[in-house]
Formats: sequence, C-alpha cells, structure tokens
Amino acid sequence: MIGFLLRRVLAMAATLLAVCALTFAVFYLLPSDPAAQFCGKDCSADRIELVRQQLGLADPLIVQFWHYITAIFAGRSYGTGQYAVQCGFPCFGYSFQSAQPVWDLMMDRLPTSVSLALGAAVLWLVLGVGAGVVSALRRNTWLDRTLMIGTIGIAALPVYFTAMILLYLVVSVAGLLPYPRYIAFGEDPAGWITNLILPWITLALLNAAIYARMTRNSVIETMAEPYVRTARAKGLRETRVVGRHGLRPALTPVATMLGMDLGGLLAGALITESLFSLPGIGKLFADSLNKADQPVIMGITLLASFFIISSNLVVDLVYAWIDPRARLS
Repeated sequence: MIGFLLRRVLAMAATLLAVCALTFAVFYLLPSDPAAQFCGKDCSADRIELVRQQLGLADPLIVQFWHYITAIFAGRSYGTGQYAVQCGFPCFGYSFQSAQPVWDLMMDRLPTSVSLALGAAVLWLVLGVGAGVVSALRRNTWLDRTLMIGTIGIAALPVYFTAMILLYLVVSVAGLLPYPRYIAFGEDPAGWITNLILPWITLALLNAAIYARMTRNSVIETMAEPYVRTARAKGLRETRVVGRHGLRPALTPVATMLGMDLGGLLAGALITESLFSLPGIGKLFADSLNKADQPVIMGITLLASFFIISSNLVVDLVYAWIDPRARLS
C-alpha cells in the first residue's frame, strides 16, 4: 500500500509540474507585457524596462520558470531598494493589477468556493442518488419514466438560464430569498444558508440529473447479480437486500465521479460565481483572464490542478482499499 501511495504522489507531483510548465509557456507566448501592467499606464519606457529587470522578466524563460517553482517553497524577494517586496512561503508571485500576493488573493476567495462546492455536492447527492435508487427500484413504472424524463430536461438546461430563472422567480417576483452574497458561516449560519441556497440549486440541478441516471443504471445492474438473488433466497428482508447487498456496491462509481466532480468544483465554479457575483476562486479567475493578470491565472491554475489531482488520488486510495488488485496498476 505504501508503494502504491508513493507512486501516486510522485505522479501527482509530475502532473502539477507539467501543468505549471505548460501554463508558463502559454503566457510567455502571449503578446501582453506584464511589466507594463505591473508598472501602470503612466510609466515611461525606461521605467517599464526597470520594472522588467526587477521582476526578472528579462531572464530566459527557463530561468523564470525555475525562480517561480523555487519561490513556491522558499519564497522570493521582488524589486530592489524602496521597491523591494518580500514574498514568503508559499509564494505564487504578485498580482500585476492589485500588487497583492497571489496566495493571499486565493485564500481570501477560497472559503466562498468551498462553501459553494460542499453545499452543492450534498444537495446533488441527496437528490441524484435518491431519485436514481427510487427509479431503479420502480423500474418501468410511471414514476421511473417521470423521473428519467425530468432528469433529461434538467440536464438540457444551461446553467446561466437556470440561474436567471431562479433569480427572477425567487428573488424578484416572490421575494423569498435575498440576492445571493457571501456571508461567513461563523458570522451568521442562517445567513450563510439563505444566501447560498440559490447558487447551490443552480450547481446541483445539472449534476443531480447526471447522478440520478448513473445511479439508476448501477443499481439495476447490481440488483441482477447472483449474490443478490442468493440473499433473497435466504429469506432476508428486501430492505436489507437492497441496502446492504445492492446499494452499497452500486454506489462505487458514484463515489468515483463525486471525487472528480468535487475536485473540479472546488477549483472554481466560474459561471455560477460570476452570475451571482460571489467572490470565489472562479470569479477571481474570470476577472484575471479579462485583465491578463498572469501570476493570478498561474496560481489559480495550479490550485485547480491540485484539487482535481488530489481528488483523483483519494479515489485511487479508496479503490486500492476496496480492491487490492488496483494497487498493481
């Protein structure tokens, strides 16, 4: 098991390094001038060149990349003299627009994205898995057909359309909820829920529809296995047959997809956070793209990759614990 874990961690580190190198190379090829962005609109050509030297942008690409990687673990000093700035561990550089450390910018936005991701995940798991199990146990009935037709319709709705409909009906027309804004859970738990319920529903509906169909198919296949028929032949109650022998094995692919989806969601729900103006990682990424703020985009890309790869690592470990044959892969 230790060898399996070590291989996965090394593969994770190599993947993060490759993502960082690729992102770094892409921004190097862009025509924008980071030194001009960092300096501002009123800087002269000489001043821009001085900033370029201070930021290390005049160094060869491989040297810049090496400085970026080592700064993450050891920190880095930017500028000289009165313009000197010390970036401590972990250092992902400074924003060209706000001149703030990228790590601080991301950590300020991370609680919003975590709250959005976890709440939406709980909601779509309850709705999706519940609908899938009910549909599988009532296969080919009117309830099964209704649920599956409903999931197709929900899956076809664009996220932005769902968000606009919810905002119009729930906030503007009915006035049942306030316009979403982020409130820390520790400050006001009730306000945290009421302000995030609409973004949760927006994110959860699409995934709930997908999980419902996947759960239905998985439960149907599992309930047809010989060991389920054997359990019934022993006279076990149907609830025990379904819960212990049918449902638990059927949820294995659901757990796999949840790990990947949650990692991607923590990386930033760009559309949802932008639509509801929530100060999360996704909103920060969208704003940084519009402003071509290279250090922030680099930092968020690495953070997103870390969440996704870590989720896959957790799924691999769960699989290795369930099935020892997975440790050989």
